[in-house]
Amino acid sequence: MKSFSLRALAIAVSATLAAVAPATQAAESVKIGVVTFLSGPAAGPFGVPARNAAEILIEGLNAGKVPGPHATKGFGGAPIQMVLVDEFGSTTTQVSEYRNLVQRQNVDIVVGYISSGNCLAIAPVAEELKKLTVIFDCGTPRLLEENAYKYVFRTNSHSGMDSIAAALYVASTKPGTKSYAGINQNYAWGQDCWSDFEGTMKAKLPAATVTTSQMPKLFAGQYGTEISALLAAKPDVIHSSFWDGDLEALILQAAPRGLFKKSVVILTAGETAIHKLGNAIPDGTVIGARGPHSVFAPDTEINRWFQQTYRDRYNTPPNYASYHMVQAILGAKTAYEKAKAAAGGADPTQEQIIAAFEGLTYESASGKVEMRNSKGHQAIQETAYGTTKMVKGQLTVTNVKRYPADMVNPPEGVKSADWIASGFKR
Repeated sequence: MKSFSLRALAIAVSATLAAVAPATQAAESVKIGVVTFLSGPAAGPFGVPARNAAEILIEGLNAGKVPGPHATKGFGGAPIQMVLVDEFGSTTTQVSEYRNLVQRQNVDIVVGYISSGNCLAIAPVAEELKKLTVIFDCGTPRLLEENAYKYVFRTNSHSGMDSIAAALYVASTKPGTKSYAGINQNYAWGQDCWSDFEGTMKAKLPAATVTTSQMPKLFAGQYGTEISALLAAKPDVIHSSFWDGDLEALILQAAPRGLFKKSVVILTAGETAIHKLGNAIPDGTVIGARGPHSVFAPDTEINRWFQQTYRDRYNTPPNYASYHMVQAILGAKTAYEKAKAAAGGADPTQEQIIAAFEGLTYESASGKVEMRNSKGHQAIQETAYGTTKMVKGQLTVTNVKRYPADMVNPPEGVKSADWIASGFKR
């Protein structure tokens, strides 16, 4: 607040404000930097749906139209202002953009990052600049299992959950599996996903053997060589954590060559493809949504609101990237309002919001979220898998199996790889 040289004027202004204002006031606004892919191969299947979700959720929150425990307008009554940034580009570019959000745009919170490479690069900068940063999608366990951060939170479960549950699904639905293979992108995300899947398969189906592990580079686009290798290896099951345009390219290139007929293909991030590719996905493909999102989301008031609002605006259902964005913003809102209540209705400081965020449990459009691991900075959630089947021209998901959070997420303080190696001891 400005300092006035005329004491009498200051007293008069203070008296006027006291007469017309409530005892506690909401901040003028809460400024959120939202970072997601708006261009490049990850934009269509991931980045833009996430942006769409941020737009309709923030509009709904500002209007007080979001149901359930999130009915309070904005963040504790303060309207939300969004600053949108494209995640496409090198990690150096993203670090520069992040610094701009914090140091020039003066955002209060950053919500963002789909790429595991980007979130790993951003996290130490968030600590350096001391800015609350909520990772909404990036899946590598390394983010918080190998580092202790104060200002960084992740509101979705990491990839350990995806690959552990994928192997459990194989073990229960295909117990006679004798061989398996993988095709995953050659960077942190793909490497971690394959490692966790292979480790869980060794624990649950020790007699099964690996025939081949293909690791093409991210955004390669063409997979003829890798598909040929998989066809030659003849595995019973193929694991893939492909996402973005790579996922769509793999389906469109592998299905006509019969790969999905000769092996059971399990796509841990496959849900995003079903809305666009539909009947191009062969029957019998195992699909995940990186949590209880989209087709696996619970029938709750807030999920019905989100589904309907999204469909009405964009004429398509929201995918799991959309749900991840909603989960992140609602987590930040819940922490903000918890901190504000603890402060007696005063606008909370960043330190108070962080303290409220740690260990938080809240409801999202995907059900319960628990910020339980990594000293309360890492969320855990249940997850689900199902098998595709075309029914009357519509792609459906059948034989759905759900896995409670404690079954597919490591205990607090234990790395995923170590938990798998221990035989899932708690």
